[in-house]
Amino acid sequence: MKGILHFLVIAGTMLVLSQHLDGFHVSSFGVAVLAAVVLAFVNAVVKPVLALLTFPLTILTLGGFLFVLNVAMLWLTQKLVPGFDVHGLKALVLGSLLLSVVSTVWNAIIPDGRASRQSHDHDSH
Repeated sequence: MKGILHFLVIAGTMLVLSQHLDGFHVSSFGVAVLAAVVLAFVNAVVKPVLALLTFPLTILTLGGFLFVLNVAMLWLTQKLVPGFDVHGLKALVLGSLLLSVVSTVWNAIIPDGRASRQSHDHDSH
């Protein structure tokens, strides 16, 4: 359930960005949800491969290059999802930054339930 809500929060954030950030366009709520799912997929599949390949750059920049990868994942997402367009470096950078902040805050305030499930599973044995 947390995952579905997270997609909805990210989709809502994309819609808000679409209204307030020049160059960031989402044509509908459905497109925003699809973009959130695709972004999660590229972050789970493509980003780790690129992070591994660019590990020396990440070390040299003290982790700063990971932000470049976040921007690249947003760029890739907008290439894959019709109706989701991000034009210009400013929109990509600010959009990526704001989506990352919202996602981080969401993950910090909404428990995932794993700790309580593990505790419950441990107690039942």
